[in-house]
Amino acid sequence: MLQLSQQLDASEQHKALLKVDLAAFQTRGNQLCSLISGIIRASSESSYPTAESQAEAERALREMRDLLMNLGQEITRACKDKRRQDEEEAQVKLQEAQMQQGPEAHKEPPAPSQGPGGKQNEDLQVKVQDITMQWYQQLQDASMQCVLTFEGLTNSKDSQAKKIKMDLQKAATIPVSQISTIAGSKLKEIFDKIHSLLSGKPVQSGGRSVSVTLNPQGLDFVQYKLAEKFVKQGEEEVASHHEAAFPIAVVASGIWELHPRVGDLILAHLHKKCPYSVPFYPTFKEGMALEDYQRMLGYQVKDSKVEQQDNFLKRMSGMIRLYAAIIQLRWPYGNRQEIHPHGLNHGWRWLAQILNMEPLSDVTATLLFDFLEVCGNALMKQYQVQFWKMLILIKEDYFPRIEAITSSGQMGSFIRLKQFLEKCLQHKDIPVPKGFLTSSFWRS
Repeated sequence: MLQLSQQLDASEQHKALLKVDLAAFQTRGNQLCSLISGIIRASSESSYPTAESQAEAERALREMRDLLMNLGQEITRACKDKRRQDEEEAQVKLQEAQMQQGPEAHKEPPAPSQGPGGKQNEDLQVKVQDITMQWYQQLQDASMQCVLTFEGLTNSKDSQAKKIKMDLQKAATIPVSQISTIAGSKLKEIFDKIHSLLSGKPVQSGGRSVSVTLNPQGLDFVQYKLAEKFVKQGEEEVASHHEAAFPIAVVASGIWELHPRVGDLILAHLHKKCPYSVPFYPTFKEGMALEDYQRMLGYQVKDSKVEQQDNFLKRMSGMIRLYAAIIQLRWPYGNRQEIHPHGLNHGWRWLAQILNMEPLSDVTATLLFDFLEVCGNALMKQYQVQFWKMLILIKEDYFPRIEAITSSGQMGSFIRLKQFLEKCLQHKDIPVPKGFLTSSFWRS
């Protein structure tokens, strides 16, 4: 009962952040706590509780759990409203930045801008990049705040708290590891289990019943660990098996839609491990340790040894492929009235901003190929003529830039991208990616 009461108190952070009115929940929560305290006091005076007292206490506990579930739904709704408001504000800022470029800047979707003689419009690049970096920093700050929120749980020396932490971590991460293309019905079972866990319902994990209500910081901890696991699957599973991107992405997209905070945490983890997904090319600052800079670039550094370039590119590819799959996929059993929480417009933004940045040897060609192979077909259908204009721009303007900074030993990624794009332009089509989930999959 005390843990349930603490969970209500912990929700105060959401009140400040989201302006959710929690007074009614807290009032009833306090009433139930008082009721239980009275029953305990009366029972201690008479040496043992009566059957009637036990029944009344059970009813109070059930009501408290229902109260928490309703509270979670209220917070989720408030999160959605806030996310929508933040996106609208960001869109207004982006439009203002484009308006300053003159009427040509907003006649079409934000394709890469060029100045006279084919030179990139660096003024627009800086302004769009500023907005993107603000967004990036907001996500990192929110992620750090989330970690601080469940610090008590992770640092606790109490054996019961340690057990709860381990149970919650397993309940959050094991289902994500089980995502596969075996059957649509199996994928739905996994999705429902993750959704139930995030909604405060008890789920079976390792032969035990587990719920985020077991600890006041349980929900924050599960949201963070779940987002971390989705990105890790991109870094490892998708990196080795490209077709795995689609079942993982469709579950992530569906969970994101119902639990927006998980989506923000997915982006924060993704951006930190793969800054090119922002897109963001970290710069070396004076006084910075080389190893710290290499980590900022996404390299794994262990015992002062930096991972091999091939392994680095493989991991970055896996995460970009997962991102490219997420932005085009919707959970088929979700609310079709809702817009995608992070849809193809973000893919168009990513592509436009990549082309407004100077390429990086090996990295840019590799990730452009991965991105276009996974969601090029979806972008083609969405943006049609504008998309083909962008591909021609890549071929005519961006290819020479990539080629100019690519050494002979790193030509493989450039040639692969060039051949893929030339074939697409020749056939006026980008094929559906291998592993894309068809309607028949969902009937299996």
